[in-house]
Amino acid sequence: MTRKEFIYQTTAGFTAALTLPGVWAFHTPKAKENWTPFDFRPFRSGQTAAPVMQVTPDDGFYLHTFYDVCPWSPSGRYLALTKLPYQRKKPAWGDTAAVCVVDLEKQTIRTVYQTKAWSFQVGANVQWGHATDRYLYTNDLINGIPVCVRIDLIAGDIKAFSGAKYDLAPDDKSVISPNLLNMNIHQYGYAVPDPPPGKPQPFRPEDMSREGLWKTDLERNETTLLATTDQFFDAVPDEDRERYNGSIGYLFHSKFNRQNTRILQVFRAQVDGKGRNASLFTMDTNGKKLTQCLSAEKWNQRARLGGSGNHPNWHPDGERVIMNCIPTWLGYKDMLFCSFDYSGDQFTVLSEKHLGSGHPTMHPGSRYLLADAYPKQTYVVPKSGEIPLRLIDLKYDTETIICTLPTDVGGGSNQYLPQDRITGGSHHKLDPHPAWNRDYTQICFNGAPEGNRQVFIADIHTLLP
Repeated sequence: MTRKEFIYQTTAGFTAALTLPGVWAFHTPKAKENWTPFDFRPFRSGQTAAPVMQVTPDDGFYLHTFYDVCPWSPSGRYLALTKLPYQRKKPAWGDTAAVCVVDLEKQTIRTVYQTKAWSFQVGANVQWGHATDRYLYTNDLINGIPVCVRIDLIAGDIKAFSGAKYDLAPDDKSVISPNLLNMNIHQYGYAVPDPPPGKPQPFRPEDMSREGLWKTDLERNETTLLATTDQFFDAVPDEDRERYNGSIGYLFHSKFNRQNTRILQVFRAQVDGKGRNASLFTMDTNGKKLTQCLSAEKWNQRARLGGSGNHPNWHPDGERVIMNCIPTWLGYKDMLFCSFDYSGDQFTVLSEKHLGSGHPTMHPGSRYLLADAYPKQTYVVPKSGEIPLRLIDLKYDTETIICTLPTDVGGGSNQYLPQDRITGGSHHKLDPHPAWNRDYTQICFNGAPEGNRQVFIADIHTLLP
């Protein structure tokens, strides 16, 4: 094999060489002078429960990653964002989005990478390394395959590894991910644009033994199948057996706990290409002790006011899961904020008074719960249609609305227009996805006060006595 066969042109336009098996490496010009200044803008100064600031310029469409990914760098000085190439139309294979860094002290922004692997819900899945402000991790498409990319912000060196990233381990030594090329089959907006001819290829029964959760060791650059889809089916308890009979399995949300001891995994299955039939599993980080901690029967109960279970996320203690559930088996009819441990035990309703909504996360002390809402959740969304950012004090069972803000990017209160459901895409959907900073005194979230996607920070330390 000649050297030319090991060369390709990156999304960013730089030539990359294969330095080790599966490791593409290239160098970007140092960008000390390409920080662009702009002014942060107060959002409804004096009209919100805590000060809110728009921290993105008006030159495009910006997004932070997700409600369970901290966009602040380890020092807290920088914010990592995705600048989308457009909105209100389906992401196209080959189009690029920009990975950007905002200097929160100097109020400047720079683009550090261009990628073809992006979506409207999590952007380019940008994630800081956990130790220093030096490294950013994202995905890109190389030869049509999604792979993890590490950006060295100091040296300008960039490495692309052999496997994709949905989440980065707390020790920065590995990443995990399901297959990102067909995640849009069961939920748009969390992976990459649909590959040619514009529709992802569904799995077949024979793929159940050769697909599943992939883990890439970043030090050795080895990608292995941590748990096959068949293993998830095998771990399904009796109450879900009939539901999953004859189905094709898919994996969705994959998350390390911050202690790096366990992985949380959303499992889905379709019958005749329809439905989700979600359930929840945990496992050790080596793939052992695969356990269903919330059955599909319990996950898929319907709430009196609409909706079923959604958005499981690790509690900061790494032992418990926080999630919206409808615990009908306990006599409840509404969606409620709930918790349970990694094995499915100790199921607890966190508040009977304040109904569940949006994307819930917990303060480490377990006293405060943070959430947003969907426009259709009119039991917490005001008549204006603006989305509330909810801070619930579980000790006193009280709620503070930090602010409400518009999220309409062209679909009105309908986040999926009829044509979106036909062609696929989530280009009319924008969720705030509120995410805590590293010392739990601020939150970052998305909004669109003027119809364009922007990112905001609220300083909530005075609301947390």
